Amino acid sequence: MGILNVTPDSFSDGGRYLDPAAALDRAGQMVREGVDVIDIGGESTRPGSRGVSDAEQMARVLPAIEAIRRGGIAVPISIDTQSAQVAAAALDAGTDIVNDVSGARHDAGMPALLARSAAPFIIMHMLGTPEAMQAEPRYADVVAEVGEFFLQRDACLAAAGVDVERNMMVDPGIGFGKTLEHNLSLIRASAAAYGERWPVVIGASRKGFIGRILSESADGVTPAPASMEVQFGTAATVAHAALSGIDMVRIHDVAQMRSVVDICQRICSEDGAAGA
Repeated sequence: MGILNVTPDSFSDGGRYLDPAAALDRAGQMVREGVDVIDIGGESTRPGSRGVSDAEQMARVLPAIEAIRRGGIAVPISIDTQSAQVAAAALDAGTDIVNDVSGARHDAGMPALLARSAAPFIIMHMLGTPEAMQAEPRYADVVAEVGEFFLQRDACLAAAGVDVERNMMVDPGIGFGKTLEHNLSLIRASAAAYGERWPVVIGASRKGFIGRILSESADGVTPAPASMEVQFGTAATVAHAALSGIDMVRIHDVAQMRSVVDICQRICSEDGAAGA
């Protein structure tokens, strides 16, 4: 899953793809690099960020989605939003998947939309809101508590008429109300803990914990999010995800991480054939 932020303030690539033509160019580049899904978002959810209105989100994402579809790109698109109104408009414009970082809790209309549209969707775990989630995240057992959250959301959405058996995917929310050790625990355990019941998505690309680990062995200097050091750190998380059985990785650097996944799939293939 390749990230395409049409926002002015995302932590890594804010402002680069606000223009629909730039979004189309980037989407085309990602397709050439081997992306499987393009994830488009019009609202930054970096730590400390504040939400924007539905109207502003739609003004950002809909022209990009329409340009990509007019450009002949048929790769599935996911809409990264907590808003049912934005998700509905994006689905009408040609997206295929709803990616809700709030776990379909922020907007009371989201469960009805998921039931009505029958679109595949991703339920992510987040502790609190982006504005305050990193204040003091605490868990007795982060893997178990995130798993319990997924079970609760599964039951609530099923009760609302959502086809969770067919359409629900889960994302443990790396960096969303988690310490460094919480993030590492979830990366280690998510495939085994959640993968038998739901497809699992991991989004660790360029996250702050990677820089913090790298700074521990580099005289305390934290590399910039888009630096080569952080890209290699991201590649380590992607390799672990691919080798442990995670179903999808959400990343910024498509060409490089496609190569990581392809090599991991060949390693895991007993006859040496290319992985699915």
